[in-house]
Amino acid sequence: MSVIVVVLPKLEDAKKIRKILLGHGFSRVFACASGALALQEVNRHDCGLVIGAYRLKDLYYRELLESLPAFFEFVLVGSANLVSEAAGETGQGMLCLTTPFKVHDLVNTAGMVIGQLEKRVKRERGSKKRTDQEKNYIRNAKFLLMERNHLTEEEAHRYIQKCSMDNGTNMAETAQMILMLLYDEV
Repeated sequence: MSVIVVVLPKLEDAKKIRKILLGHGFSRVFACASGALALQEVNRHDCGLVIGAYRLKDLYYRELLESLPAFFEFVLVGSANLVSEAAGETGQGMLCLTTPFKVHDLVNTAGMVIGQLEKRVKRERGSKKRTDQEKNYIRNAKFLLMERNHLTEEEAHRYIQKCSMDNGTNMAETAQMILMLLYDEV
């Protein structure tokens, strides 16, 4: 489950944002006033969002951004001038909230980022690499389907995918079944 770390130079402001997020259904929200404390909190969790200011007591947003682990996103909070300056520095699209912001902007941004992040984590951590043996089963099954049924490689691949989805098995198991069936016919 994702965490939200709000890090602002004034702890009172971070606590206000924390209270808003907690009130809108986010259950794991932490507030801190320095980049070092934010990084300590971040390192206790697997994934999440950091909402931070351009300049903190001990570092700038860029140093914090570069120190974040892979499954953490950053949203910069600041004036329009600071936000546009920061966007120019990074040279990439960065999520920002310009102050003053509306509560629904904060909640919607946090919800969107957390939702996308959790999908990405699930996709990247959940995908397991195929072994060489499994790749070989799939390759051989495709070759046999191509040879016997005059399919293209793409068509053979789609056929194995469809069969595996229909049977509720993974592609390697389906390829093994196809190989056994086709070899039994020989």
